[in-house]
Amino acid sequence: MKWATKALRRAPSPPMCFPTSGFETVRPSDVLDEERCEKFKQGQYYPANIGDVLISKYQIVGKLGFGTTSTVWLARDLEGHRYVTLKIYARDERNQEEFEIYKQLNQRRSWHPGHAHVRKALDIFTIPSSGGNHPYFLHSTICTLNASLSTPASRINKAFSKYVSLICIRIDIKSDNILQEIEDKSILESFTQAELEKPSPRKIVNGLPVYASRRFDLPKVFGRAVLSDFGSAVRGDEKRNHDAQPDVYRSPEVMLKTDWSYPVDIWNVGVMVWDLFEGRHLFHGNDPDGKGYSTRAHLAEVMGILGPPPLDMLQRGKRSHEFFTSDGKWKQDIEIPTGVSLEQSEEFLEGRNKEMFVAFMRGMLQWRPEDRKTAKDLLQDPWLND
Repeated sequence: MKWATKALRRAPSPPMCFPTSGFETVRPSDVLDEERCEKFKQGQYYPANIGDVLISKYQIVGKLGFGTTSTVWLARDLEGHRYVTLKIYARDERNQEEFEIYKQLNQRRSWHPGHAHVRKALDIFTIPSSGGNHPYFLHSTICTLNASLSTPASRINKAFSKYVSLICIRIDIKSDNILQEIEDKSILESFTQAELEKPSPRKIVNGLPVYASRRFDLPKVFGRAVLSDFGSAVRGDEKRNHDAQPDVYRSPEVMLKTDWSYPVDIWNVGVMVWDLFEGRHLFHGNDPDGKGYSTRAHLAEVMGILGPPPLDMLQRGKRSHEFFTSDGKWKQDIEIPTGVSLEQSEEFLEGRNKEMFVAFMRGMLQWRPEDRKTAKDLLQDPWLND
């Protein structure tokens, strides 16, 4: 029986020949993708080339994106006869916490309702190089939710109702990290064909190749929503007070530096849902001094919508004294915005539908973490189930 099974196994696909000429050469003065990242400037990124075959198994097809410590590529699994996503880290940049999170996720029981909606690592490898090893994660191919849900609000409702049950260990929830599985496999073939016919623009910087990222076509059919990218994830059953979350999504407890846990994700999700649904940020945190984001500007915006924070909340915060007096009065020289409210949502929400949406948002956007609804509460919210 073993011999028969082995005989029926498909032979690996041969590597494809990608063009090595005919591409646009990016000007040296034009900063491209990861070229702006410090670790790239230090020569720590892996010099991946389109067409390369890694560990005799995965052929790189094109670049999907980049981050401060990694690049992400579409690849062909020559043995598995499928497309996969490779996240290749800078030299010796393995995030041990992220590795442990993926390890735990892969061990979770598949019957859990959220199991299918969390992106897992299909495999983890290391690419050796002369200057140090480059860890990389292998994932299934999926596309970003914010690209796929650019207009119809009703689809956000559907996707979010699936997604919200996943809130468990995240501290970096943003639309870029909510993905959808690709059911329409034709866009993977068209991505590959586009690279063959019109090679990606590129440049060489200090001997390292830098490619322009290529976008997928919009799929005709989407799969399930998936939560991804656990580089900033931590266990939620332990109290923490370190800085976390993308700036515009930071919760009051993170800004004031109180102990935080799961409820930071509820706040994060509330602000993100508003951004997706409204097509604009609820908070910006742009300081009037022109230096960009600041905590004081962000807190002022939150007060403009929620009113002043409860005194007991301020008494917990290690940074509260920077922004408030001991009796809870605002002491910064930034005016609290007026005339803003959650009720100022898009015009197509009217009557009862608008009331339910605002109530849904207020269930998440509360100063005190303990006053926010739980993920279980949100799943049963009328706005998601009406």
